[in-house]
Amino acid sequence: MAIRPVFVVSTDKKFVKKENIEFKFFNGFSAVQKKRSINNLHYEYLRNNKGKKILEISSKSDNDIGLKLSAFNLMIKTKNGKEFSVESAFQSSKVFENGGPYKDLLYKPSKKSKLDSRLKNSGRIIKFKFNEQFYETEPKTFFYNWLYINALNLHDDLTDELIKFDAFTDIEFNPTKSINCQAEAAAIYVSLRKQNLIKDALANSDSFKKIVYQLDSYEAEQMNFFD
Repeated sequence: MAIRPVFVVSTDKKFVKKENIEFKFFNGFSAVQKKRSINNLHYEYLRNNKGKKILEISSKSDNDIGLKLSAFNLMIKTKNGKEFSVESAFQSSKVFENGGPYKDLLYKPSKKSKLDSRLKNSGRIIKFKFNEQFYETEPKTFFYNWLYINALNLHDDLTDELIKFDAFTDIEFNPTKSINCQAEAAAIYVSLRKQNLIKDALANSDSFKKIVYQLDSYEAEQMNFFD
């Protein structure tokens, strides 16, 4: 058995509600084992949430929309025609005590970017730098959610399908080992859309922080300073 979160869209200023679900987990790295675990997780959630629509967002999803929404596959296209994934953008933005950002990771395949040894051997993450702008590490999920949701908002074909769902999972996400989750970011996006706040939230990073995290830039800077 295992416990994993389901990120449920909330139509208030919390934006997302996390429900921890216990389910039978199948060990192993094969796609078959992952999908069996996903099916069990969704089954247990839907037992008490009948009528809800739930989507797995990961490279193991059996739904085409869930596959495309994986940070490994969700792409950002620049004005000069270059493309990179959200995952590679995130990894290439990390600034460590002893190095980074490693900008060469930006245009590498997602998996290679995530597994680059320098990310494990450069000390603590102290900030992020993306598109020549710095971002603090607090709130802890801020930069990842800001990056993912901005990228997501560029894809009308995906968001038009995404907003039909009420809850999201990522079978690869283990909250005891990781902080950021694409399923959480997706739930926040849907909530912002349903509350007609997406335009205001994406106006700039400070606006996003204030709306999504109920923080102004000064409060966030203080959180980072005392970290």
